[in-house]
Amino acid sequence: LASKATGYPLAYVATKLSLGKNLVTIRNSVTKTTTACFEPSLDYCVLKMPRWDLKKFSQVSKKLGSSMLSVGEVMSIGRTFEEVIQKACRMVNPALDGLEGRDSGLVVNEDEISLEDQLKTPTDTRLFAVQAALEDGWSVDKVYQLTKIDKWFLSKLKNIATMRQACKEKQDLDDLVSKNAVERLRSLKMAGFSDRQIGRYCDAAQGQRGEAQVRNLRKAYGVLPVVKQIDTLAAEFPAQTNYLYMTYSGDDDDIPESHHTSHLPSPAANDPGVKAPRTPSTLAFEKRKPLGVQTIEDAKERGVMVLGCGAYCIGSSVEFDWCAVSAARQLRRDGFKSIIVNYNPETVSTDYD
Repeated sequence: LASKATGYPLAYVATKLSLGKNLVTIRNSVTKTTTACFEPSLDYCVLKMPRWDLKKFSQVSKKLGSSMLSVGEVMSIGRTFEEVIQKACRMVNPALDGLEGRDSGLVVNEDEISLEDQLKTPTDTRLFAVQAALEDGWSVDKVYQLTKIDKWFLSKLKNIATMRQACKEKQDLDDLVSKNAVERLRSLKMAGFSDRQIGRYCDAAQGQRGEAQVRNLRKAYGVLPVVKQIDTLAAEFPAQTNYLYMTYSGDDDDIPESHHTSHLPSPAANDPGVKAPRTPSTLAFEKRKPLGVQTIEDAKERGVMVLGCGAYCIGSSVEFDWCAVSAARQLRRDGFKSIIVNYNPETVSTDYD
């Protein structure tokens, strides 16, 4: 976890140490200027969440203990705990919009098992039962007595439930942004709420249409994510790493913006009243020249995005990550810029690069 979460190249450093080098002489591959003799300092939050496929087996107990039952995991990175746990829920189960209680569909019917019993017994769905209790108004102390989950974590989950309820009390999206629009939208995004969640809470259109309405509104008010680097030193020294994550808890990107994004309209140019599912960015993209008529040099400079496999599940294995890495290496040999997007921490299994 230390290597994956901090970017500190444990395998590389361990190999150098075994060859007789010392930490003072080993160069820090993240900053390129300091040595490897330091303790990582983080200005971000990392959460790893396991993926269980227990439902695929009949007569298998869902109770969790000290034995290994997960078939895979995801790793989310952000600036707040609320943000990373909601990200992780969407990663580990694509059917989820975020961390929700009964809306997740994963809380057992209380006619079969009471909510109190669901909190007492650690299972693969207890997190959602805890969230359901907090959404019902249970106090952090009461949930702690049943689960013995640290109150710090429960208080963060309570924040999510409170913000969810405040959002649902709004009549519609217009009511949500009637006052302090930027602050409200940014607070929701910093807490990890997806556009689809916000649209559903505010009675917007269902599915992708409601999601697009919130996205248009958010971009119109300039509420956009920024790209941050995993630098291991909390920005104390300039980082040269290509290990990146996106968050709404920031004002500036850590890497320069590509000139290839110049076709995108400015957020202020969007009309807050526009609620069409097709965004201005989509329309602008459709008007651009197709890639086939551009020069190969421009295509190489624009780059290629390689999508990883996500969390492992029964029926898939490491060959998917091998395909992603092999594709990135071939693109590099051919002179193309490339970036791998994947929330499976095995992609950075030992060293991020």
